[in-house]
Amino acid sequence: MNVFGWMNDQLLRMQWLSDLVTAGVEWVGLDPASRIGGSVQFFVYDVVKIFILLSVLIFLISYVQSYFPPERTRRILSGREGIGANILGALLGTITPFCSCSSIPLFIGFTAAGLPLGVTFSFLISSPLVDMASVILLASIFSWPIALAYVGVGLVVAVIGGTLIGQLRMEGQVADFVRTVPVLDADETMTRNERIGFARDQVMDIVKKVWPYVLIGVGIGAAIHNWVPAETISALLGQDKWWAVPVATVIGIPMYADIFGTLPIAEALVGKGVGLGTVLAFMMAVTALSLPSLIMLKRVVKMPLLVTFTGIVTVGILTIGFVFNAITHLFI
Repeated sequence: MNVFGWMNDQLLRMQWLSDLVTAGVEWVGLDPASRIGGSVQFFVYDVVKIFILLSVLIFLISYVQSYFPPERTRRILSGREGIGANILGALLGTITPFCSCSSIPLFIGFTAAGLPLGVTFSFLISSPLVDMASVILLASIFSWPIALAYVGVGLVVAVIGGTLIGQLRMEGQVADFVRTVPVLDADETMTRNERIGFARDQVMDIVKKVWPYVLIGVGIGAAIHNWVPAETISALLGQDKWWAVPVATVIGIPMYADIFGTLPIAEALVGKGVGLGTVLAFMMAVTALSLPSLIMLKRVVKMPLLVTFTGIVTVGILTIGFVFNAITHLFI
């Protein structure tokens, strides 16, 4: 356990980096305990840590993902029905490091290939909501139990959401052009060097897409952590406030970011005493129900299906938020 704790602190939490940044802040004449010094320390440490972890994790995950291109994923899911297919679709979504908007083209391809609508929605929900990189990044900021809890509830939302949509038989609510999109089988044979190149390109592509949101998220987190009084946060999102979870969900929906940009904000909110369920609800709303992704989804599904999808996921997020707040209030 001591070895595991050391590895968790030094490799994931990067305590060495925190100490180095703190020393650097002091070297330039700032006090890390002051608001300005604390904000600089929080910003530099979190930005560097997230980009180091993000680059390493995306490279490793993308290398593995090179064995599961969309065509292979589609073939794995084809011909499967029932809740088992929804579980498989949700699990396969975890190995695709895409945001909600970039998951929609895959949703179109899966639907055009004739996969059950409920299964494609389980994939669509889990792909931006849960991925392997998020597990380790969550563990680096919070703890392994919280990281695994987030993954678990994310998969539950994806499986239940997809299952309910499948039971409602709303196949007719998909835009007509989606059914006519040609489905092509790509060559899955790649050499080792090609897989390494693919993984490297994925790192560059994803970092280019997420870096503004990481900087914005860390900046907001630094402001919350060092400038917003705990009393103000508690008055709005305190664990004793019944409206905390709905407010966090509503705040999260207009934002467009992935989990990498929301983690610093979540870290700061937890540090101010916001309930775990409220923070989870915020993170899930940002990643699964962002306004840009809903606008894109409206182009491929009709309004009744869009409203059903949004309603089911919203109810799932709210339920998870309330349950986790209740559990932490009782036992922690």
